[in-house]
Amino acid sequence: MSTNIYWGKKHLSKGFGVISTCLFPLCIIFAVAHLCLFLLEDPAPNNGAFTRTHRPLSILFPQIYGEGNKPGTWSPPTASLSRLMELQNCISNLSLAHEIVVNRDFCFKVSSPPADSLESRVTQIVHRAFWDSLQEQLTCDPPNYNHAVILLQEVKTMLQSLLLPGHVRLRSEMDEVLDMELIQQQVDHGVLDLHRLAGYIINTMASLCAPVRDPEVGALRNLKEPVELLREIFRVLGLMKTDMVNFTIQSLRPHLLQQAAQYERAKFQQILDKQPASLDNTTAWLQAAASEEASAVSARSPSPDSIGPVSTSAILNRAYIRLLHWDPQDHRYPETALMDRARMDALGRRLRTLVLEASVLLLTSTQCGVAVFSQQGFVGKLRQAVAALLEGSHTREADLKGALQGLGETVLQQVTEAQRGQGGAQLPQESLDLLKGQISELWKHNNPVCMLIGERVQGFLQATLQGGPAKRSPEPPSALRLVSAELANLGTAFGRIVHFNRMVFGPFYAPILRKLLFPPGEAETEDDSPAGLHSLPTSDSC
Repeated sequence: MSTNIYWGKKHLSKGFGVISTCLFPLCIIFAVAHLCLFLLEDPAPNNGAFTRTHRPLSILFPQIYGEGNKPGTWSPPTASLSRLMELQNCISNLSLAHEIVVNRDFCFKVSSPPADSLESRVTQIVHRAFWDSLQEQLTCDPPNYNHAVILLQEVKTMLQSLLLPGHVRLRSEMDEVLDMELIQQQVDHGVLDLHRLAGYIINTMASLCAPVRDPEVGALRNLKEPVELLREIFRVLGLMKTDMVNFTIQSLRPHLLQQAAQYERAKFQQILDKQPASLDNTTAWLQAAASEEASAVSARSPSPDSIGPVSTSAILNRAYIRLLHWDPQDHRYPETALMDRARMDALGRRLRTLVLEASVLLLTSTQCGVAVFSQQGFVGKLRQAVAALLEGSHTREADLKGALQGLGETVLQQVTEAQRGQGGAQLPQESLDLLKGQISELWKHNNPVCMLIGERVQGFLQATLQGGPAKRSPEPPSALRLVSAELANLGTAFGRIVHFNRMVFGPFYAPILRKLLFPPGEAETEDDSPAGLHSLPTSDSC
């Protein structure tokens, strides 16, 4: 969200200073979570719905609900309603806090259902009936203000929810002008001035709204019909509530970062206390990574006697990289990474596209030589074509095959045009056919070019994780030079997720790795402990 829609332009600095000095460290995230939920309650009909996504409990913890949607897998004795409600509360707070901290673009948005949907039609009918009923009451002789008074009370409540602690004078003034007892007395005596109250409400909204809402608040002054005016006041107040929530989240994010790891760890521990088997998938995930790392260490050692200890950092890094290649059909996703699965899946798709793009560029440069690649704009144009043709082609193998075949034709066309522009000799038809065939074969899992590029990318990501967030990204291999910027961005985003996950869940990983690397009965000493195990965060550190 751009800075020009920050909420509270008139009284912000004074009020926020009070907020920042009154917050308790471990309550910050909890307070923001409940503030968001409170402010997004919609007390009156409006033209939008506030969207908030969360993962259902059956996905986060299938041990409680049963696997998938198979009938008969849910067991009421082990999953009582109160227990599920407690877990729902823990997971909702945990997910919301995690999104606020990890997702820099996290915000609440107002959404409307599709115009031709059943939901949209039903919503329009209900809202129209509500406002038509109010119109009939206000046009009676004498007017019936019963519903109007209720709406004024709701407007007052919404305005009060937008006030900061420093708005003492404004709060007192609001209680005086929008005194509901006085308003009811005016109704009883037939002297209620609805337009005067509406004018005060609009002026108050103008003093509290974000600059981006000034035109919409100003437009309210031109409305004279009471029902239309009230309807628009509710709509604009709904937008102001969203602005306030998003601004509060942005302003408090630095404070949240200081306590987020400890908060998430404590919430996850509460979930484990209620469901002890909630780390089964995490254990299997780390076990697979440990086996792969042990095999890799053994393959790199010149002799069996020279095999060194397995590094827990290397195991964790390998485990995190496995998440980028996770099979969508495999529902045994590690519990500790579930909140980041959507982000990891998106990075995995970017990774596969990057590997294919680098493979196409490598094959084209090998066949065409430096003369074609050195032409101004050739590489950029080629990369645009590759990105456009490969977009969305990873969902099905057949789509990827078709995309690569079309990409082969496009590459040949661009290469031919570039050679004509040079006025030099054309590539033999055999070379062009070979290039097209090589590009068309990139969909295969055992394609040597993709495997080579994939190994280089994986090595780069491992080096990025080993360096940590405080160090600069490593230099990409020469084969990835043309996609170095995208690779660096991918590594930065991946490293940020991994670093925070490891900071939060390190205390849960340490005992699992200790059991995997030290069989029962084998004592662990400081000298032979796996490298990096003691460097994992403890439950008392962030």
